[in-house]
Amino acid sequence: MSIVTVDAQVAREKFLKAPFALQHGLADHPLFTLERLIQLAQSMPRDRIEYNSGKLLPGQKPEDIPSIDMAPPEVIKRIEEANAWMVIKGVELDPDYAAILKAFVDAAQSAAGKKAGDYSDLQGYIFVSSANSTTPFHVDAEENILIQIRGDKFVHIFENGDRALISEEALEISPSKHRNQHYEPSFEQRAQVFPMKEGDAVHLPYMWPHWVRTGGRYSVSMAMTWKTPEVNRMNKIRLMNGTLRHFGWPQRPPAVSPVMDAAKVFAHDAMRAVIDPLRKSEAMRRLLGGAIYGKKANYYYGKDEKKPV
Repeated sequence: MSIVTVDAQVAREKFLKAPFALQHGLADHPLFTLERLIQLAQSMPRDRIEYNSGKLLPGQKPEDIPSIDMAPPEVIKRIEEANAWMVIKGVELDPDYAAILKAFVDAAQSAAGKKAGDYSDLQGYIFVSSANSTTPFHVDAEENILIQIRGDKFVHIFENGDRALISEEALEISPSKHRNQHYEPSFEQRAQVFPMKEGDAVHLPYMWPHWVRTGGRYSVSMAMTWKTPEVNRMNKIRLMNGTLRHFGWPQRPPAVSPVMDAAKVFAHDAMRAVIDPLRKSEAMRRLLGGAIYGKKANYYYGKDEKKPV
C-alpha cells in the first residue's frame, strides 16, 4: 500500500477546506511500536511530552484533569492498563520521524494538486492512549492529517465558520491558555464523526473544532501538521491578540482592521527575532514562558511543575 491513498477528486475539492477521510500505509511501520516510542520519549525534552488520565469528558475543564504519577516511558510501557493519554510533541526533531512526515505530507499535497513542499513548519505529534480515552474539545492552529496506527479512534469534527461553537476570542493563541474549549452536549447534532481503524486517516483543516475518543483497545496515532502562508499570518495575529488580552488589552478579530493586522505581524516577527535564539534549551523555554505568561504557560509539566529548572 502506498504511503497515502485518497480519492483525487475529493482531495482536490476539500484539501485545506473541509475534513475528509483517506488511508495510509504506515500501520505496520517499526517507528510506531511501543518499544520504539519508549526510546523516542526517553530522547525528548520533558516539555515535548504531555500526559494525564484518559478518563476525561469532551468538555473537561483543564483544572479538573487528573494527573498520572508515572514517568513518560512507564506510561507507554503500561498503556494497556494505565488509563492514560499522552502526546509526544515535535517528533520531527528525530530524523527518522522527520523523513516519514515529509514523505507523507508531500504525497498528500501532490494528491490534492498542490506543489510538494509548498508549506512550512512541518511537525509531528504522536498520541499514545489507553482504551476508552478522550481528547477533549479543542482546535488546532495548523493544517493537520491524523493517521491511525494501532487500535480504533472516533474523531468528532465540527464546522465553525459562524463562530457559534467557538468565539473569535477563544481562538486567540496564548501559551497561558489551555487548548480545551467550552463544550455542550447539544453541539453533537453538528458533529461529523469519522471512525478510524489501523490504516485510516482524516484531514482536519485549520481551526476546525473536534474531540476524539478511543475504542476498546489502546491506540497509537500521529498528527502530521504544517502551515500555509495564510495560516502563519493568522497565527501571528491571533498570538498577538492573545498576548495583548493576557495583559489587559483586548483586540479586534483578524481582518477587521488590515492596518492593525499588518502592525501585529510586524511586531510579532520583531519579537520572535529576539526571543527565538533564546528558546533552544528546555530550561530557557520554560523560563521565558513563565516570565511572560505566568505559571499556566508550563501546565504540561503536571506534577513536575514545581521542580527546579
